[in-house]
Amino acid sequence: MFRVSLLTGFAWLTFASVTASPQNSLMPVPSSIQDGSGRLELSAKSQVLILGGADARLHSATLRALRRLEERTGLVFARTSTGEYAQAGTPAEATLIVESSAPGAAWPTLGEDESYMLTVSSRQAVLQAPTTLGAMHGLETLLQLVQSEGGGWFVPAVALSDRPRFPWRGLMIDVCRHWLPMDVIKRNLDLMAVVKLNVLHLHLTEDQGFRIESKTFSRLHKLGSDGQYYTQDQMREIIAYAGQRGIRVVPEFDMPGHATSWVVGYPELASAPGPYQIERQWGVFDPVLDPTNPKVYELLEGFLGEMAALFPDPYLHIGGDENNGVQWSANPQIQAFIREHNLKDNAGLHAYFNRQVNEILSRHGKKLVGWDEILHPQLPAGSVVHSWRGPDGIAAATERGYPTILSNGYYIDLCHPASDHYLTDPAPSGAKLTDAQRALVLGGEATMWAEWVSPETVDSRIWPRTAAIAERLWSRAEIRDVPDMYRRLAMVSQRLEEAGAQHRRYVDPALRRLAGEGATTEDLRQLRWWVDLIEPVKEYVRGQQQPEFRQSTPLTSLADCARPDSQASREFAAMVDEFIASPKDQAAHARVAAVLAAWHVAATGLLNGWPRFSRDLAATKSLLSDFDTAVGAGDQAREALSGGRPLDLATQARFLDAADRAAKSRFAVEIPAAGALRKLIAAAGPAPK
Repeated sequence: MFRVSLLTGFAWLTFASVTASPQNSLMPVPSSIQDGSGRLELSAKSQVLILGGADARLHSATLRALRRLEERTGLVFARTSTGEYAQAGTPAEATLIVESSAPGAAWPTLGEDESYMLTVSSRQAVLQAPTTLGAMHGLETLLQLVQSEGGGWFVPAVALSDRPRFPWRGLMIDVCRHWLPMDVIKRNLDLMAVVKLNVLHLHLTEDQGFRIESKTFSRLHKLGSDGQYYTQDQMREIIAYAGQRGIRVVPEFDMPGHATSWVVGYPELASAPGPYQIERQWGVFDPVLDPTNPKVYELLEGFLGEMAALFPDPYLHIGGDENNGVQWSANPQIQAFIREHNLKDNAGLHAYFNRQVNEILSRHGKKLVGWDEILHPQLPAGSVVHSWRGPDGIAAATERGYPTILSNGYYIDLCHPASDHYLTDPAPSGAKLTDAQRALVLGGEATMWAEWVSPETVDSRIWPRTAAIAERLWSRAEIRDVPDMYRRLAMVSQRLEEAGAQHRRYVDPALRRLAGEGATTEDLRQLRWWVDLIEPVKEYVRGQQQPEFRQSTPLTSLADCARPDSQASREFAAMVDEFIASPKDQAAHARVAAVLAAWHVAATGLLNGWPRFSRDLAATKSLLSDFDTAVGAGDQAREALSGGRPLDLATQARFLDAADRAAKSRFAVEIPAAGALRKLIAAAGPAPK
């Protein structure tokens, strides 16, 4: 086995990227697009002209786009004496005309017109939109279209019109379980704008932390946050930063459950006696606010009024999820209250609480949003149901006339591949929804729960997979070609990196730290191959495999260096499928053989250098050793299949066992390529009788 000659260095460990024209590589896919003839050349003399009802937001967005274009191309556009970009004197002199019919609302609003039209000829590009928001989206599309050839830069001639399918296209970021400072939030706002997401949902209170300053009830953040929270001035800065990028900020204050951080400072509001401490692990905990206590509503009146004045968006999320009812059921006074008010049960009490909170929000001009659990016959009209339970939750809420947004299927913290998220639709064609129900589906949100992320790793769990979700929420429902999505995702990943994404940059420094000071340069190169091949475990398995981890445990292990949706593993699986379908195809055979040989060389090099590595990394040796054994078994299966000499049953069973050992997750990581090796071995066995 391993008879294929190898190229020097690590070139053979990198799959060739698929090249395609920017016209058919846009993400999200525009509503309609037509290629033209010719191209618009870019140079340092290129100038922009902003026309119409443009506001300061559009001017700022245009300047940011020009700066990113300079950084990508190396061109330096003309500036005025004050340092601003010089605008063309007349439309005829402009390389790019940006025209907005109206400046739009002071803050981005739900349902605002986000459409735009972009026409590029060999003479100039013209971007037109009814509002500033649409023009900003068009600028992002224009930046994706720019390409180079022969040392020059140009935009291909094209005519497109575009508008989103859903008005609510969000990213929820949990800053409670692990604290994420303001620079991480700002960076991700920039990245959201690249793929036309328009809602940042900030999960600000949780059992593990209360992350917003309250000037009225200061014990909330002072005792419930470990000193890690946003001041109100910082939050105003985040809101303004988001607004400049056409993004709404919707805060979430989880209640009545997930309330430990509320009652650390105010234990008298809980449904059982305190004292309480911030939780340091993950899960569903008992502390819950007491809906029968008037002091709860006094605090909420003051606090929510304070937050309503801080956050300009008309929607405010109250969570409302995963109240286990333990404290309510154990409290005789609360159970007596339920009987006296004919509330029937704990669910009725929860609905009572939501009605009181809704009245408070209404007094402050806000609309209530909550997770599935808020859905109750007595839920106030106009409330938005945020479904983490999936299609059934969407159907149940819209059937009762409530607007909904979907997050089930978009839980990016669970490390599923982008293809899973991409094929999840808030209102799929096969769903039994009436036209009236479909009109109530506002869109969806990717959810970045923060049990297993740090400021260093969070980008790698959000990007680039969330770009696939952004396309699902923007583009036509029939855009569902998964291989093409992955082709374009690889390209938009580069655009995200240009805009500041850290989803790839963090890996090399993280590996140097993990490997230890004894690791050589070659060790680190081989380790990069290894972490590009593995993935973090899916769903909630990491908590089962690393139960000792706490909120304070550094997230610096092998699992934290690995990223979801390994491109190398995915492309190898496609090679194996192609080879199995045509085992006599010499080109398909050669591709599989070359990869297996390369993997064996890299694994051997790493295993030989293992004594040089840190204790934490050295502990994971069995994973790589088992994989190398499975690679050897797969290579022999490859030879058997290609030569038409099936493996005998005993050998095949032994090889399948090797693949199964490699596929067994441990150290909170897994090797998806082991599944492709198993498929190869299974195909190389004797024909069924």
